[in-house]
Amino acid sequence: MWWQRAWYSPGVHPLLWLLLPLLWLFVLVSGIRRLLYQWGWLPQHGVAAPVIVVGNITVGGSGKTPVTEALVGWLREHGWRPGIISRGYGGRGPFPLVVTADSDPQRCGDEPLLLVRRCKVPVVVAPDRVGAARHLLAEFPQVNIILCDDGLQHYRLQRDIELIVVDGNRGLGNGWRLPLGPLREPRKRLSRADLVVQNGHSDAHEFGSVFTLQSMGWRRVIDDEPVPKLPQGRTVAVAGIGHPPRFFATLEKLGLRLDASREFPDHYPFSAADFDQLPAHDIVVMTEKDAAKCRSFARPDWYYLPVSAEFESGFWQQFQIALAAHTK
Repeated sequence: MWWQRAWYSPGVHPLLWLLLPLLWLFVLVSGIRRLLYQWGWLPQHGVAAPVIVVGNITVGGSGKTPVTEALVGWLREHGWRPGIISRGYGGRGPFPLVVTADSDPQRCGDEPLLLVRRCKVPVVVAPDRVGAARHLLAEFPQVNIILCDDGLQHYRLQRDIELIVVDGNRGLGNGWRLPLGPLREPRKRLSRADLVVQNGHSDAHEFGSVFTLQSMGWRRVIDDEPVPKLPQGRTVAVAGIGHPPRFFATLEKLGLRLDASREFPDHYPFSAADFDQLPAHDIVVMTEKDAAKCRSFARPDWYYLPVSAEFESGFWQQFQIALAAHTK
């Protein structure tokens, strides 16, 4: 995770300059690939329903999953019957795989499991998003709009609306492409998207409509039961997400005093052995995504914090306009 801290620091760390030849190669290959899709030399495949892609142009967490959940809620309120497709990062399949609330996160991935439990709509995962979308519509013919959680760079899947999520705190990092910086695509890619949203207010960045992540109250990992407040005791926070410091900062804003915090890579496959060194009486707090992977071996004093994305009022009008323009 050192390189991610370097990517999101000002300038380019001297050691990263050693990777300059890889930068040229990445820019060349990714640029040619995109042009081949633009010119039609590589085919894009549509499906029998509008597709909304929720993605980002940076490496590391930006808040895509809560945004997807918020979009699903709005669509359902307005008469749509949405379904979700995802890569299922970290899952081993077999693919395509229909995700249920009882699915094994090692097979389907952590984010799809979170989405199916929170959204209660059909979810299918597969590295091939086209195959996932077709399988979703075949298994759930009532679905009339598809949200693709991540997959902005998966150009084989034809999309009707692109929504890009940017971290308001970290922005686009040092502004360089991989591997010198966190950008998968250049900054100008934002201007080609239908909508850009920003996770959190920032004095330094202004990319689009702002949303904030709001706490929904603590729940116990072993059984999802809500708890009015956490017990007193030594508290340890763990996070295996794209940007763990954001989660730790959220806890501090809630007034929680942390005695220790532990960062793990995004989508980390937690096991009981990862917690063996923690005393049995420690209170462990984590994200909802991580809780899905820890439920089978969790102790009674482990808790997670679900969050929801709340948008400024003007965003939904913009979304409705974009939706109407692409679904006539």
